[in-house]
Amino acid sequence: MTAAPVLLLCLLLLLAAAGAFAGRWPAPFGIAIARLVHGGCAAVSAGFALLAILALATGGMAPVLLPFGPPWAPLSLGLDALSAWFLLLLGLAGLAAGLFALEREVAVPPRRLLPWPLFLAGMALTLLAADAFTLLLGFELMSLASWALVASSPADAEARAAARQYLGFALFAAACLVPAVGLMGGLAGDLSFAGLRAAPPQGWAAVAVLALVLAGAGAKAGLVPLHGWLPLAHPVAPGPVSALLSGVMTKVALYVMARLLLDLGGLGQPLWWGVPLMVMGAASAVLGALRAGQERDTKVLLACSTIEHVGLVTLGLGLAATLRAADLGPLAALAAAAALLHALAHGLFKTLLFLVAAEVQHAAGSRRLDSLGALVHAMPAVALCALVGAAAAAALPPLSGFAGEWLLLQALLGAWRVGELGFQVLVAACTALAALAAALGAAAMLRFWGLAFLGRPRGPRTLGAQDAPPLVRAALAGLAGLAVLIGLLPGPLLMLGAGAIGALSGHPGLPEAAPLSVSPSVQGADYAPLPLAVLLGLLGAGLVWLCRRLSPQPARRGPAWDGGFQAPPPHLPFGDPATQPGADGFAQPLRRMLGGRLLAAHEAVHRPPPGDTAPARLESGFHDPLPGRLLAPLVALRERLSVAAERLRDLSLRRLLMLGFGTLVLLLLLLALLPGGGAR
Repeated sequence: MTAAPVLLLCLLLLLAAAGAFAGRWPAPFGIAIARLVHGGCAAVSAGFALLAILALATGGMAPVLLPFGPPWAPLSLGLDALSAWFLLLLGLAGLAAGLFALEREVAVPPRRLLPWPLFLAGMALTLLAADAFTLLLGFELMSLASWALVASSPADAEARAAARQYLGFALFAAACLVPAVGLMGGLAGDLSFAGLRAAPPQGWAAVAVLALVLAGAGAKAGLVPLHGWLPLAHPVAPGPVSALLSGVMTKVALYVMARLLLDLGGLGQPLWWGVPLMVMGAASAVLGALRAGQERDTKVLLACSTIEHVGLVTLGLGLAATLRAADLGPLAALAAAAALLHALAHGLFKTLLFLVAAEVQHAAGSRRLDSLGALVHAMPAVALCALVGAAAAAALPPLSGFAGEWLLLQALLGAWRVGELGFQVLVAACTALAALAAALGAAAMLRFWGLAFLGRPRGPRTLGAQDAPPLVRAALAGLAGLAVLIGLLPGPLLMLGAGAIGALSGHPGLPEAAPLSVSPSVQGADYAPLPLAVLLGLLGAGLVWLCRRLSPQPARRGPAWDGGFQAPPPHLPFGDPATQPGADGFAQPLRRMLGGRLLAAHEAVHRPPPGDTAPARLESGFHDPLPGRLLAPLVALRERLSVAAERLRDLSLRRLLMLGFGTLVLLLLLLALLPGGGAR
């Protein structure tokens, strides 16, 4: 078990080397190399999943020092319960994405084959790291490889702008995490997890670490207000890449946040330690769900839904930190269990939904909701898997998305035991926002699946779509089955992840988790998903039997109802799209109620002049104002720095030397003012 992580990482590097030489061979050999790369990545991902299950069952793997690394210490790899939990997500999602790419990504440009294994290797290295330097090394490898995958998309203006903005946020994350790790290591310079855990940050250093980690990891996770890159970069990336970006990479960023703040940050942090996480998590959940209900593009819709669920996970992590500081160990364990369970569930069903969106785009030729429709007849297997994924994202019981959100709401409802009045008000507001986000998210998923798979076809390409090939169906069906399995058996899964829950909460696991049920406490409500599924199945079968029993005549298939409109003209053989509900029509009520303040939504009615027979037009739209407001100071700072740089060119050599000497003196003075700096 000790050599397995190193072997799997080396295999990914070999696959990356093979992908680098794919362009130097003729087309048949290039396709064979592409199949080798994608198939090898799928096999390595399966190895990661097996390794994670073994680590969760046996208690993990002790840190191993590698024979290379930076001058001050070698790199070290290890696997405890917390990292194994997220490695399980990487393995399962990577296996499904690899199988999908093995069918749909064999004719890709060679520049896309090299970063794909490196992307997996970066995420795996981040999760397998046993010291902060290795963690940052894997995190930055993940960021650069994912940027290369986004930049390798078709070269249009939208893709180039998305790649530039994504690279900017990745560099910002690195600029925040590197000094945060430096502050945690202190003057001693011990960056091992054991050393950082033994000397957690205190005082102003703790405040700086909290702010830097929340900004750096939050930018990669897509938390509000650092979410501007996510709805741009995820849609332009290829299908398997966007699936791993949204399903796994955001969870790796949450792992870094949980590792640095909750695990290595120490158990003695004050009550306010988790408050910023709760505030950003609740805001992200509401804004992401609201945007998901407004978007017209399927991949943008799913990317905004990721902001919602990442916010819910962050809310659970922040709640666990505050409850742990208040000495409420069982409640902190409940919040940590909710965050971990929802992170795993969301990573899997969001990977499923992005792969569904990629397959729909391949078969129907469009990602816009107003160009799809009636795909349930042309693509029944894909439609069924999409229904399972959308229902899980809508938190419908007994699927995987419900269990985590139910545990989170139970933890929020029990957090009144903290005596601070301000914290109780915050918890009440977060509870209301989490419930609002769940309702908005369910409406967005209903809108997504209904417009894409129900109704009438809106074009000949949609009517002529074909179902997925066997390998793609296997990947989608496997993820859909996991969504059902996790939803039916959350108790055994939480019992398997007791070590990860204890690492985040300081309490040994969730004691009320049982094989068939989960309960927040002995006196609390009990959630038994398997009996609930049996009850819902019997109720559905009874309703079907009753309808057939009371029906006077057998069912007959007729034309779809056109809403009372007249028959379409001959040049529209598939019906008039204007007579079907559209994406904007579904979004209009929420846009009018909430979009005006949160999304700067607008509507305008254009009436023709008197005597003109043209119809009136209703134009509507929205834009997220937060990214623009966040980037505006950076743009102004860039302009000022460019002006200052122009002035520096006019300085004499003596003044330039004096400027460098003064900067060195200021840095030495700052080092002397640090705690313990004078002694050294």
